[in-house]
Amino acid sequence: MEEARLRHLKSMALAIRQDIVRMVAEAGSGHPGGSLSVADIVSVLFFDVMKHDPSNPCWEERDRFILSKGHACPAVYAALAEGGYFPREELLTLRKFGARLQGHPDMCKLPGLEASTGSLGQGLSIASGIAMAMKMDKKNNRVYCLMGDGELDEGQIWEAAMTASHYRLDNLCGIVDRNGLQIDGCTDDVKTLEPLSDKWRAFGWNVIEVDGHSIEDISAGLNRFRHSHFKPTVIIGHTIKGKGVSFMENQAGWHGKAPSPEQTRAALLELSQEVI
Repeated sequence: MEEARLRHLKSMALAIRQDIVRMVAEAGSGHPGGSLSVADIVSVLFFDVMKHDPSNPCWEERDRFILSKGHACPAVYAALAEGGYFPREELLTLRKFGARLQGHPDMCKLPGLEASTGSLGQGLSIASGIAMAMKMDKKNNRVYCLMGDGELDEGQIWEAAMTASHYRLDNLCGIVDRNGLQIDGCTDDVKTLEPLSDKWRAFGWNVIEVDGHSIEDISAGLNRFRHSHFKPTVIIGHTIKGKGVSFMENQAGWHGKAPSPEQTRAALLELSQEVI
């Protein structure tokens, strides 16, 4: 990957992380841990991979992005604002009464959202339906669905996985935020997921594992998806919950908690010192 492109994507991921901290702190509630863990993935998708147009959010030839783990919407809101879908100042209205930026995505309120999500387990079904419709219409658009690893406890995920494989939806890319933590603690303590890659393969998917914080690795994985045929692809991104803020990293307690003013200042200071 060329240096200028790499630096741009890293800078976007950093901006997203800073926005997440500010948004959740201003709201006094939200989900910083799982939002911070997907910032690099979201950066590559929105600023390098997906076809989309902020000036024309309903552009028919756009790729579709479904945030199945809807509680991580601060990361997507930040990307949409950084990309020009709405003013960045509006980020600070997160979770406020009457705001377009609800605590989970509402496609009826905000441009750039393809689905209203938040009830975990449903996103891959939505994405599969969209991908199937595109196949029927002979469209070349692609569909990306970002899931949490704790969300894989939901049976509907695996029903959708079977459907996508059965219909050979090679225009569908599932992405798993494999940070190892969910609201109740370690994913493997709540319900064992491993061997996760083998499970997806058994359901008929092409499986790619990447470092979910390496821009180069994420980009390479998504490029492999675009050159895969006859079966859907899942990218398992190995990530760190709370990535970028040391006192949040690998702490399940930061799944759904806002930082105090002191913690907010410390987090933003730490992020400001990150080297791009």
